[in-house]
Amino acid sequence: MEKSRDEATHSETSQESRKKGFTVSRRSFLQGGSGTGVAIVAASTGLGTALLTQRKARAVEVGPLNTRQRQEMAFRIRRDAAQAYLKQKLPSQPTNGDEERYADKRACFAKALPHNDLGEVDPKAYATFLSILKSGDSKRFEQIPLAPQAEAKLNDPQATYAYDLFGVDSHATRLSAPPAFASPQMAAEMAEVYWLALTRDVSFRDYESNPLVAAALSDLNAFSEIVGPKSGGKVTPEMLFRGETRGDLIGLFISQFLWLDVPYGIKTIEQQYKFPTKGQSFLTDYQEWLACQRAVKPTHKLQFDSQPRYICSHRELAEYVHQDFSFQPYLNAALIVLRFGSEALSPTNPYHASKTQFGDITFGNKNILSLVAQAAIIGQKGAWYHKWLVHRRLRPESFAGRIENQIKGKKAYDIHANILNCDAVKRAIAINRTCLLPVSYAEGCPTHPAYPAAHAATAGACATVLKAFFNEDFVIPKPMQANADGSTLEPWQGQALTLGHEIDKLASNISLGRDAAGVHYRSDGIQGLLIGEDQAIGMLRDYSRTYNERFDGFVLTKFDGKKIKIAKGEVLSA
Repeated sequence: MEKSRDEATHSETSQESRKKGFTVSRRSFLQGGSGTGVAIVAASTGLGTALLTQRKARAVEVGPLNTRQRQEMAFRIRRDAAQAYLKQKLPSQPTNGDEERYADKRACFAKALPHNDLGEVDPKAYATFLSILKSGDSKRFEQIPLAPQAEAKLNDPQATYAYDLFGVDSHATRLSAPPAFASPQMAAEMAEVYWLALTRDVSFRDYESNPLVAAALSDLNAFSEIVGPKSGGKVTPEMLFRGETRGDLIGLFISQFLWLDVPYGIKTIEQQYKFPTKGQSFLTDYQEWLACQRAVKPTHKLQFDSQPRYICSHRELAEYVHQDFSFQPYLNAALIVLRFGSEALSPTNPYHASKTQFGDITFGNKNILSLVAQAAIIGQKGAWYHKWLVHRRLRPESFAGRIENQIKGKKAYDIHANILNCDAVKRAIAINRTCLLPVSYAEGCPTHPAYPAAHAATAGACATVLKAFFNEDFVIPKPMQANADGSTLEPWQGQALTLGHEIDKLASNISLGRDAAGVHYRSDGIQGLLIGEDQAIGMLRDYSRTYNERFDGFVLTKFDGKKIKIAKGEVLSA
């Protein structure tokens, strides 16, 4: 069986531990009798290899553990899991170098700190802020120098130092550096964010015929770096603004899990919501934008339509990811799939063939729903580490301010010419008389850095859990799609939509929906998915050690298309 990339980061130490006698099976444990306490110490120090190997060789099925034996077995399971991570090679954490490159910190997140009239952070305040961040001293966090006008607080920077009792530690997750401030990829990503804002009210059903979408394609395809999925090196109407998994490019733009009814206990929830009135945007006035960088509360509020509608454009999707709680879309997805019955469960579920039992606390709805929630929090902890302690990437609204000030001649930044001269920026000026980004939220972006996106890390983690427990090849019965104005759902008559593809699409919808709001770039979302996936694989790896049932492991397809198997604390290519 071929080893996957994950085996190096998730399983290499499991094999090393087995060689040293660290991993003990239940049967060999039971053969240890009253000597198990000694064996624990011996195995932990690497001195018990011969003893434990001998016990494994003569292991036989015996009765249930007594109270003391179970206590010691529980210890061993946790120890083996922790030992595997302790021996794991820590990844490097490369940055794009922008923080050191620019004395004015033009490429760094600094919302809520003191800013000058160009929207640049005060260098001394930033240096103090950075010193406090890196210190990890809880008391010092109360000394972060916020702007005198600031009414909003920073979003939980101390979470970057939080630990978990299972899974990959947040500081051991891997993430490539984001595009540099002056790079062509940064320019292309920013242009995509502008076009998402300009086309926010265009129905997904109209992408192939809408002239504004045609203008977006022409502009984005003229960049030296083209981001997102492509055909023949170019973005097409069918690919515009989509995610980058295989499932994203099959069928409809929006995942079925954002349209289908959600069975919720005694009630069924129709996914029609009251969304903002079309045509609204914020932070296009310079003084409004500057106040936002200083964390002053907005003076404007979103106005909502009285008639509920389904998600039919980025206007609705941007608001959905404004109001959702962290694991809400994936909880909904799990509830929808559970309604499909046992055939929608993973083929490796050990209860498929049982004549006397069904899964509930293990391999059933309680197991699935609780792990979805746990995945969300560990995914966000991974994101928080990279946001606050490694990258501190500025948000799109701040980058737009740099473009505005350069084009208006207030200060020259080394912004790539592709974005300065593109059609998207010219259209923004024609509409609003500034280059500032029209964002969906009156308060602008959240008060934490851009890279990676927290919504994306949550999506990556939760989607991975869903794929582990459900049958990715199961075809969704009676798929639907919203009509152009979102007033109703209509049957989808196109190609079959499978659970695996629609779960991946859901993760991308939620991740890149934040781009449509104007608060993230594409790479924030795409890379954030991978952080969450890494965290969830670690969690499933640890939980795979804990079941009494005999099963063939969690088998799932990663976002890069590779299939893996997670069983007995190991991750292998499937």
